[in-house]
Amino acid sequence: MNSKGSFFLGFIIFLIIFINGVLFIPFFQDDITTARTDLNCSDDTISSGNMITCLIVDSTIPYFIILFISVGLGYIVGKL
Repeated sequence: MNSKGSFFLGFIIFLIIFINGVLFIPFFQDDITTARTDLNCSDDTISSGNMITCLIVDSTIPYFIILFISVGLGYIVGKL
């Protein structure tokens, strides 16, 4: 297969990986909401450890999005 066809096939597979990843995220949102409620993340008087834990819990969804993008782009680059 030529490089143009390989790129388009890789792009289609990238889209499939990204869409599946984004559709998988709502399963984590309920757990993240529960964790934020249990840690009292909206309270101003929580300890530093709880603040860091709240930041880590809040950053899971962006990290999953970055993970799916990286896997998809890795597949495209690997095909070329």
